[in-house]
Amino acid sequence: MPKKNLRELAGVPLIVHAIRKCKTAGCFDEIVVNSEDAGFAPYAEAEGVRFYQRPEKLGDNNATSEDFVGDFFLNEPCDRLVQVHSIAPLLTAEEVRDFVKAWDAAGTDVMLSAILDQIEVAYKGEPVNFTFAEKTNSQELTPVQRITWSITGWTRETFLAARAAGRAATYAGTIGYFPVSSVSGYVVKTAEDLQVVEALYGILRQGEAA
Repeated sequence: MPKKNLRELAGVPLIVHAIRKCKTAGCFDEIVVNSEDAGFAPYAEAEGVRFYQRPEKLGDNNATSEDFVGDFFLNEPCDRLVQVHSIAPLLTAEEVRDFVKAWDAAGTDVMLSAILDQIEVAYKGEPVNFTFAEKTNSQELTPVQRITWSITGWTRETFLAARAAGRAATYAGTIGYFPVSSVSGYVVKTAEDLQVVEALYGILRQGEAA
């Protein structure tokens, strides 16, 4: 879905939802909108945050998150970086704040957000968190941690050292996991995803008003 970060939810672009939740969370030294597209700059300026324009080549289909996170670390003086993804608009400001607190307490190099699925999961036909030898009640299973990129944290020194050594920097060093709900971890990649998020957003707003 082209320019999905600018698609609107309740009349507000997804990127603006992300900026505002970060401001409400009140746990960051600075909030920066990072994109290769200068069209995001006016949204950042209007919300009172800074815009960082990464190289255009980091916006094509060949670029990975490691590429643009690495670029940011190389060009911006920060010790740690939290990526609050605008395509996960149902992640709340409270969860953003709790994520940072949990990362502070864990002291890990990386903090990943994960949906805890407490259901039987198999990989290539083999059970992951259950056994074929017996039937176990789902509530007794160890949940699998399904990574969602709704919010992620990295440490500059560890990340860049892994990049320099040719290793995967995304998972370099010690790793912590922060649980988010299936709603908060839902990401928008297609027009259908946006329709689902719009429906969930409406339900959540009704619940807040009740």
